[in-house]
Amino acid sequence: MAMVTCMGAALVSCSDAEADGPGRSAKATAAARLSGLAQKAADTGSLGVIVRIDSGDGKPVEIARQAAWTKDDHRLAADDRFRVGSNTKTVTATLVLQQVADKRISLDDTVEQWLPGLVEGAEDITVRMLLNHTSGLGDFLLTPQFLPSLTGKDKRAWTPQKLLAITPAQDPPAEPGEKYSYSNANYEALGLILEKATGSGLAELIKKKITGPLGMKDSYLAKKAVWNTGQQHVTGYEPDAERLKAILSGTVDLPEGVGFAGPERSGDNIDTSVIDPSWSWAAGGMVSTAQDWQRFLTALNSGELLPKAQLEQMRTTVDAPEEGGGYGLGLMRVDTACGTVWGHTGGLPGYSSEIYTDASGRRSVAVLTSTNFGIKEKKAAAANKALVEAAACQMLGKSQPADSPAG
Repeated sequence: MAMVTCMGAALVSCSDAEADGPGRSAKATAAARLSGLAQKAADTGSLGVIVRIDSGDGKPVEIARQAAWTKDDHRLAADDRFRVGSNTKTVTATLVLQQVADKRISLDDTVEQWLPGLVEGAEDITVRMLLNHTSGLGDFLLTPQFLPSLTGKDKRAWTPQKLLAITPAQDPPAEPGEKYSYSNANYEALGLILEKATGSGLAELIKKKITGPLGMKDSYLAKKAVWNTGQQHVTGYEPDAERLKAILSGTVDLPEGVGFAGPERSGDNIDTSVIDPSWSWAAGGMVSTAQDWQRFLTALNSGELLPKAQLEQMRTTVDAPEEGGGYGLGLMRVDTACGTVWGHTGGLPGYSSEIYTDASGRRSVAVLTSTNFGIKEKKAAAANKALVEAAACQMLGKSQPADSPAG
């Protein structure tokens, strides 16, 4: 039977059927409805969904739902490890701002000061511009050189230096500081600056400054495709080449025959779990769990990890309507149907995530989805958006949107 698990002082398991009974609490009603939305999203194209909501009352709601055929690969659990992708950028930005507070790095330093000769036009690009994606740099993701690695067909190892070397200018071109345009190259450069400023490797810095102090025992920076042993991890899926081309038609012009490498699965899907994510590094290389990442975001937005001045700088945003609001220094402001939340999104082949807190950092929500390009299909996107909106509303203590039926 499908279960909604409420974690309190004692473990209480409440089935959907039990939650439908007389006298159920408002929280149980909302959790049951959210569970229905999660299953609908899974069946509509999200494939696997983990939702975790912490309202700050010591009784988080945890939901794990999946399409029936994916159970042959693994049984999804709320504490599974997950590739959180570009949520990593918030960790990288936090580390940079800690160094700013310690006066080792200035937001007005030029990239050329730190990485001489490595980045085109670096004399006019500042650390701040890297952090808020106004550097004028394009992205390497869909370049002919890198695309085979993104899809898992090319097994070469990429260093940040090599990725920066193939990074194009924005198209159309933009001067540094002129406009927001999201680029993973910005955070590859920031990772190198961090290592130069501290003399420590990025993985070591993350453990020393973030995951260690916060007790994030299930979180680490991926160095290869093989998952650390000892805990179940989410299997990720993407559409096969034919379906992928149809999904991206009109938005991305993929070369003929481009598709993901991996075992073929049901419904024209490919298992992408073996694709090496280590190239994403400071831009997206973290593996974590819903609970661990909520612990990090809660600590950050409540002021535990940064002085007040640096947290205010982090929350100073530029317009980023494509992100749902604004982009600060490694932190997104997203305006939901029930209010403003702070956090980030993440996407790697087979993995998509949205993890947020309220302004105080006391409440948090995570929605993890076991496909990325797959939820760009119209029906899948609508079902996933309805789930995220409902989860954010429940986190904020407000009624779920009336136009998000669990159906």
